[in-house]
Amino acid sequence: MATEYEVRYASGPEAVKKYDTEQIRKEFLVDSIMQPDKICLVYTHYDRYIAGSAVPVKKDLTLETIDPLKAEHFLDRREMGVINVGGSGTVSVDGEDFELGFKEALYIGKGAKDVKFSSADSNKPAKFYINSAPAHQSYPNKKVTKDDANKLELGSLESSNARTVNQMLVSGIVDTCQLQMGMTELKTGSIWNTVPSHVHDRRMEVYFYFDLPEDQAVSHFMGQTDETRHIWMHNEQAVISPPWSIHAGAGTSNYTFIWGMAGENLDYGDMDVCPINEMK
Repeated sequence: MATEYEVRYASGPEAVKKYDTEQIRKEFLVDSIMQPDKICLVYTHYDRYIAGSAVPVKKDLTLETIDPLKAEHFLDRREMGVINVGGSGTVSVDGEDFELGFKEALYIGKGAKDVKFSSADSNKPAKFYINSAPAHQSYPNKKVTKDDANKLELGSLESSNARTVNQMLVSGIVDTCQLQMGMTELKTGSIWNTVPSHVHDRRMEVYFYFDLPEDQAVSHFMGQTDETRHIWMHNEQAVISPPWSIHAGAGTSNYTFIWGMAGENLDYGDMDVCPINEMK
C-alpha cells in the first residue's frame, strides 16, 4: 500500500523519567519519515496530532483515510498543513492545484475530499511534510510562501542561537482551527534552537529537522526542566514533544526545522520560559 501509519500513545513525565535511550526513541522519534512513493503517517494521542509525509517519485500519491480516524475521508473532521522540503511539486485539493516550491506551505481546510500529491521532476521529487489536527469548522485553503510569513529575528551569534522564525500557518496569515506551523532557520555559526527553552502546557508540538548535512546531527532536548533527556537526530527526522516537555536542540552544524503545534490556544506567546541556569 502507498499509505503507511502507526499509532503513538501518550506518556506522562513520571513514566518518561524511567525510560532508557531505546524507549525514549521508540516513543518520541519519528524515523525514516520520507519514503519514496509512500505516504507515511504517525497518529499521536497528544491532541490527536498527525505528522507524516508524502514523497511522490514515480507516481502521484492520494491521501487516504486511516482506520484511527473512523471517517470516509482523511479531512472529514481535520485540517492539514503541508510544507515542501524537496523539489517542486503540486498538491491538488478537490481539483484545485497548488504548486509548492522548496520551503513553501499550504493550508488545507476541513472537509476536503480529494487530495493528491505529485512531483514536477522524478529525479528531484517533492518531499511534502504533513501535519494534521482535529478541526471544528472549515477554513479556505491557502498557499503561504516565505515572503508571506511573519518573520521574527531571534537570538544572537554571541549566544550561538541567531535564527529566523518564519511564522507561516498562524493566526493573522491563515485562518485555522488549532493547527499552527512555521519554519525556523539557523544562521551560519549558530547551533541552538528555542533557547531559552519553554513549556506550553496547553498545546503539544512536533519538530521536523532538515537542511542538515548527512554527516552531522542535532541533539534534541526534551523532558521537564529539572529532569531533561536528549535524543540524537539526523536529517529529515521528526520528534514529538508532549505539552509538559521542553523542546530545544543543539546541532553540530546549522540546520532548519519545521515546528507544528495544536492544542487549546492559538497564542504563539503563551508559554512558560525556563531560565537557562535552572535547567537540570
